[in-house]
Amino acid sequence: MIVRRPLQRHSRQSVSRRALLGGFVSAGSALALGGCAGLGATGARFDASSLSLDPTVLVTTTRKPVNGARAKPWFGPERATTMTVARAKLAAPDESRLSLASVGLGDWRLDRVEPVSADAGDLAAQAGTGDVLIYVHGFKQTFETAVLDAAHLSDGIKFRGRTMVFSWPSKAGLFDYAYDRDSAMWSRDDFERVLSALVSAPSAGRVHIVAHSMGTMLTLESLRQLHARYGDTVTGKIGAVVFAAPDIDMDVFSSAIQRIGPLAGKITVIASTNDRALALSGQIAGGMTRVGAAEKAVIARLGVRVVDASQEGWGIINHDLFLSNSEVQKVIRRSIDGTTA
Repeated sequence: MIVRRPLQRHSRQSVSRRALLGGFVSAGSALALGGCAGLGATGARFDASSLSLDPTVLVTTTRKPVNGARAKPWFGPERATTMTVARAKLAAPDESRLSLASVGLGDWRLDRVEPVSADAGDLAAQAGTGDVLIYVHGFKQTFETAVLDAAHLSDGIKFRGRTMVFSWPSKAGLFDYAYDRDSAMWSRDDFERVLSALVSAPSAGRVHIVAHSMGTMLTLESLRQLHARYGDTVTGKIGAVVFAAPDIDMDVFSSAIQRIGPLAGKITVIASTNDRALALSGQIAGGMTRVGAAEKAVIARLGVRVVDASQEGWGIINHDLFLSNSEVQKVIRRSIDGTTA
């Protein structure tokens, strides 16, 4: 049985760049994704997402507030002394027949952010009693793009439950890789506290995590800490863990998953050997191949589920397939459905 421990306070434009990508992806494209999460399997019925009824994303962030988090940009790239919990109020795309959304070019919009005055220890109450989907963004992201990507992901997979984004301090600059990497790792304790608060709530559902790129390193480290705290008892509270284009060293990844026990069996890696962003990251890292750009067989030997999305990567970069490709999103949906009690 998991004993709840309070979440401790820890001292310390508007249009998404991916909206156009989604408009030109064909839902009927030929599929070549392999692994246990094969796309030939029958998926669950895709109902409307919860965001379509309540366009609100729960926010947990280690970014320093700007303008009291009451006006754009709400949270900046600097590191905060205390994690903030807030609600991001969104405006859904207009899906009328003559709208841009009707041809795949509409987009979500972030209207306002409402900081939650309650202590962060009440995070489980904010999340409610159903399943929770947490999105952890990657390198080169503003607070706003992270929130909007969380909305795109949740709506794209038609998630029925509360959607949350964990946003860590990124400078959102092409040449700020080192700062972003350090900020991600600096945030691991706070993310572990978020997970701890959610899994220790008796009435809460399962916690599903989709982490992208550099965010996978932060997520894996937090899961390692979570398992160290609770042991195998935490396994039933964690649902699907999807690492999309993980920007993490293969040796580091292998070492970490050996320390998280049964949680390793929850992980699905979405990889693409033609991910050019990860190819550059590997060069920066001294020629070490990143997990998200490795061959499927190499990753599978580590004991995790693997989806090879290389054939779906028709673009120039191929780093955001979990947001731009409907078939990859179906894999994420099936991963979540497969872990729902």
